[in-house]
Amino acid sequence: MMVLKGTVHKYNKPNIDTDVIIPGPYLKIHDHDELAKHAMEGLDTNFINKVSKGDFLLVGHNFGCGSSREHAPIALSKTGIKAILSPSFARIFYRNSIDGGYLLPIEIEENILEKIDDKDEIEINLNTNIILNVTKKESYPIKPFSKIISDIIEAGGLFNYKIT
Repeated sequence: MMVLKGTVHKYNKPNIDTDVIIPGPYLKIHDHDELAKHAMEGLDTNFINKVSKGDFLLVGHNFGCGSSREHAPIALSKTGIKAILSPSFARIFYRNSIDGGYLLPIEIEENILEKIDDKDEIEINLNTNIILNVTKKESYPIKPFSKIISDIIEAGGLFNYKIT
């Protein structure tokens, strides 16, 4: 697979739902770059100005709960977010992220939330399933993706995935 490098944006709050990720009034926007300008607006109105391409979100458990909106992973990916680290994800958000090839929802142990700080620089190695916190010189395990999920990620999403 790959190694991802970036800066962490930490929102240590559980149950961040799709209404927070992309508020309802913006669902009629079809331009994905315009949609991104409103990502996480329900939690941080300055979010779009903090994020750079390749960055990560670190969030509490059950991220992406609520309404089933493909807009949520699209908006986050268009801000530059490459992966989200959380102890758990709403299953529909998880699959929308992977199937569309938008984001990587990476599952971590709950205690890792306390070990990584906002603005830490990290590297995520998807070959070894390890996060290296470059800032603190520490490493943490991640939950490996299943074979089918890894294959879909490698293909760039479900539409590019070929069943063999």
